Order: sequence, then C-alpha cells, then structure tokens
Amino acid sequence: MEKLKGEKTFFAGVTCNNADMKLFLVSLVLFCSLVILIMQFLPSEITVSSSTTYNLSWPQSPPPNVSSAVRSWMKEELTSDYVVKRALNAVGSAAYLFIQMGAYRGGPNSFAVIGLASKPLHVFAKPRFICEWLPLTFHGDDNSSVTASGQTILPDWGYGRVYTVVVVNCTFSVDVGADGIGGCLVLRATTGGGSDRAAETEERFIAMEEAPGSVNVTMFSTPPKYDCLYCGSPLYGELSPQRVREWIAYHAKLFGLKSHFVIHDAGGVHRDVMEVLRPWMEKGLLTLQDVKEQERFDGYYHNQFLVLNDCLHRYKFMAKWIFVFDMDEFIYLPSETNLEPLLESFSGYTQFTIEQMPMSNTLCQFKDYGNTSRMWGIEKLVYRDARRKVRRDHKYAIQPRSASATGVHLSKNVAGPSLQETGGRIKYFHYHGTLAMRRDPCRELLNATKIFFDNTPYVLDETLRSVAGEVRMFELKMIGPRLAHARE
Repeated sequence: MEKLKGEKTFFAGVTCNNADMKLFLVSLVLFCSLVILIMQFLPSEITVSSSTTYNLSWPQSPPPNVSSAVRSWMKEELTSDYVVKRALNAVGSAAYLFIQMGAYRGGPNSFAVIGLASKPLHVFAKPRFICEWLPLTFHGDDNSSVTASGQTILPDWGYGRVYTVVVVNCTFSVDVGADGIGGCLVLRATTGGGSDRAAETEERFIAMEEAPGSVNVTMFSTPPKYDCLYCGSPLYGELSPQRVREWIAYHAKLFGLKSHFVIHDAGGVHRDVMEVLRPWMEKGLLTLQDVKEQERFDGYYHNQFLVLNDCLHRYKFMAKWIFVFDMDEFIYLPSETNLEPLLESFSGYTQFTIEQMPMSNTLCQFKDYGNTSRMWGIEKLVYRDARRKVRRDHKYAIQPRSASATGVHLSKNVAGPSLQETGGRIKYFHYHGTLAMRRDPCRELLNATKIFFDNTPYVLDETLRSVAGEVRMFELKMIGPRLAHARE
C-alpha cells in the first residue's frame, strides 16, 4: 500500500509538470508571434553611425503630426580627431515674444507700449523693437510712413519670473497723427537671437490704432482733470469688504472730489467687495479694471509692475499726481497740514516718498472689549511698532508727465529730482495683512500704553482712531447708509 501511494504521487507530479510545460510553450509561441508582428511596423532601415547615433531613415517623408523641426534634426558627428560632437535640437518655444497690455500716446510724436516679454531673452539676448507709424492714407507705395528705434525699459528691478515687464518707448523725429487724419502704430519685435544667432525671428503687429479726429494734442499741455489719482496694485485673495470700505471712504475724504481711484481686480473683488465699490463707481470716483487675464503669464506678484506701469501711462495726462500704495495702508497728514498746499510745495520734485508707520494687526485695547466687532479697523488697531533703526519700505507719489516708467516703491525712470525725506509732513499707517482677514482682527486686548509682544516693542498710537468719526460722517454724506452692514 505504501508503494502504491508513492507511485500515485509520482504520476500526479508528472502530470502537473506537463501542464506547466504546455502553458510555457503556448506563451512562448504567442510572444514570438507578437514580436514578428511588431517588426513589420518598424522602419525599413536602422543604421548605426560611426558616432554611435541611431538614424531613422523614413522611406519618403516623416510620419504625420511630427514637428517640422524633426525633418532637419541635427545629428552627432565624429570629427577627424575622433571627438564625438554632440547635437542639441530645439523644438517649440518656451515663452511668448511679447504680451501687450496697453499702448498710449506720450505726446505728438511719442508712444509707450506696455507689456511682458521673456525674461531670459531680455537678460541674455539683445531683442530689438522697431516702431513704425502708418497714416490712414498709407498705401504701401509712398513715403508717408515713419520709423524709429524703440527704446526699452525693464522697470521691475529684476523681480520678473518667466516674464519681465517691458515698456517700449517710441519717439519719432516728427509729429505723427497730430493732424488728426488717423493711423496706426506698428511694432516689430525681434528675438535678438541670444547666443543662437540662427534663431533670430521677428513679429510685426499693430500696437495701437487711432481713428480720424480722435487725437486732441492740447491734452499734452493743458492742466489735468484730477489733482490726485490712485493706481492700485492687483487685488487678489479673499478680501474683507469692511477693510475695503474703510480705505475708500478715508482716502476719498483725504484726496477730495478732484481725485480718482483705479482699482485692479486680479481675483480679489468678490461679490461682497463689489457691493462696497459700486456706490463710489456710481459717483464717478472709482474705476474698476478686471486684470485676471494676466494670471496666465508668470510674472512677479500678480504682475504688479505691469499693472502699475499700464496705469501710469493710461492716466499720464489726466492727473497731476499719481499715488502708489496698497489697500492696507492709510496716508496721513498732521492736523495742521492740508494736502493741496503740501503737494504744491513738492511741485519742484518729480516724485516724493512717504514714510511708513507699521501698526500691529492683532493688538487692541481692553476698554473696547465687546465693541470691536462694530468698530472700524483704524479705530481698534491702535498699537504701533516702535522699533528704531529698522529699514522700512516707503511708498510714493509721482508727477506722471515726467516719468517714463514706474515701480512699486519708487520710480527709477523720471526726469527731474526726487524727494526722499519729507520731514514727517506725510506718512502712511500700514496694517499689514488685515485686508485679507475675514474676521475681527483683535486677538489681544491690552491695558497699557507700551508693551513688548512677540519680542517687538509697541506703543499706543490713536492717530487714525481720532479721525475715524469724521470719515464715517463723510461716507454717510457721500453715499448714504448703503454700506452700514458691510461684512468683515
């Protein structure tokens, strides 16, 4: 019985092994058939060159949907010195040559074109711009067109990312279009080739068109419409409607009715913020521009430099002074100072800077306990950073007619002197981070006039708290109680 049991086990193992062998042979046959099938679709000839590169020889032409660059693909070579000379082949383009945002007249014979361009191209190559004016009567066979070399300014101080801001100044030797017949400004942009001289390319496009009778040359010499105009940086994120409300009412009162505010929406003007802006837009005091399209192009800080330079040139002849600061910053003049005579005293300067007074965005007074939710931010945030000998950013105001480009904290492209110190005659209180804070900012309630908090000395400063009541009354007078229930 023991022998019989062993024989049964032996035959079962043989049977199992035979089954495995059959499965292996079937798989091998299928694999070989698949290899033969694939070989039928490979190129008819594959050769190995002396420099060990593989060259595919297509029968007639490359297959469809293959880039034309492949048709002239450079190959490796073996030199007479037995050195393998490698080849690098470029396909496509990584960035646009030029992305125009705006084009504006700078005078009877000059224009400014504002846009973005590839940063590596402008850093490592020598791209050129050629400006051409074509009158409406131009037919291509006369000498009525005028050309000039475009002068480029890169005003973003090297902060650009994939794209850098470029302001192209086109100044012709004679007046163009001033006769009112109309015409167009054509810009020819080149790559400059970089180190790859064979890659020099040019794009020619219409940067600006003028209809007959649309140009009034007196605008370049007549007094501007506004005394002050605010050019705002792009607004983005989840902004607090209440903080926006306070900021507009405060500065509308400060700047007066001969002023205007230009707000740029980069995604921050949601429905509740729009409700705050609308009354002032209806009053004609504020213009809202949707600039969310610029988010497609990777520039510095939501393309802040691009937006500010476009604003500068767009309103160049509409305002005597353009102010550049942010919506969490409040301009302040000492009580004995009025804005109009102050600006008049600065008229000999092209621009002047404004000193920063940094405020805490969390420290409030204990006496306001239970009332902070009903108070304005400038009423309850009353502790100022008291550190000395600390470098702080400045903001500024500029006379736009004397500037060819601008920046965030200062312009480096102005004609005329700049005033760096104003002797405390104009300052700005900075409530950093509060604009995007959708809650009551008070996190610590204090009962002191001086305190160290997070290793920073603070002192009680109720400067703006003292004027908040006047601002509330001004808002009520201008637009009524429409914003009385604005949300944090």
